[in-house]
Order: sequence, then C-alpha cells, then structure tokens
Amino acid sequence: MSIGKPAKDPKTGRFLPREPRVGAPIGAGAPARTRARKAVRSKLGELFLEDMLCAWESRGAAAIQALIEKNPHDFLKAVASLMPKDVTVNVNQIGEMTDEQLLERIRKLDAKIKPFLAAQGADGAGDGDRAAAEHE
Repeated sequence: MSIGKPAKDPKTGRFLPREPRVGAPIGAGAPARTRARKAVRSKLGELFLEDMLCAWESRGAAAIQALIEKNPHDFLKAVASLMPKDVTVNVNQIGEMTDEQLLERIRKLDAKIKPFLAAQGADGAGDGDRAAAEHE
C-alpha cells in the first residue's frame, strides 16, 4: 500500500480502512479519527456560521436589494423556501371559546348589525326607515 493514497477494494472500489499506527493500541485508530473529524467538522461549521453572520451584518440588506433588482425570480424562490410547508389556520375559533366569550361576541355582533337591521327592517323585507336603493 502506498503512503499517499488509501487502498481500495478491487471488487467494490470502496476505500479500505487504514491499518492501525505502529504502537497504537488495537482498535484505537478509527475512533480517534472519527472524533477528530467530528471536532473539525463542528469547528468548521462554527467558523462558517460566524463568517456568514459577519457578512450578513455588513451586507445583508444591500445583497437582498441587489437580488430583488437583478433577479426577482430568485428572490421569490428564496422567500418561498423560507415559508413553512404546512400552515394550520384556525379561522373559526368558536369551538375554543368559553360561554362568556361567546356571549360577548354575540353582543358585539348585535351592536354592529342593529343599524343595518333598522335600515332594512327586522325581517329583511325592506320595511326599515330608509328608502330602498334604486337597483332593487
């Protein structure tokens, strides 16, 4: 096996595990490398995110404005990718309201529709104190 290139399995083409270092305890080679790789990946990720934050703080708004002006399609794609995939909207909250809340809601609606009922008549037949519209 050459020093510079790791060995490959001739049948599968996959890389073979390295032989343990001379003098290292059996089984000590792979876990140490795995931990080291994870530590490097973690540190690299932290540094990358710090650099991204610095770039965002210095040029984020200007970069967004430039993207909107030069390529609005990509801007819309970016906005859409940030939106949640599933949105639950509870338009009708009556099922969650207490009896007191329901009564208060009814009173408020009653106060709002009283002027309209007076104009149309209580039965909706147009017997109110207002003249009927021309289109009726």
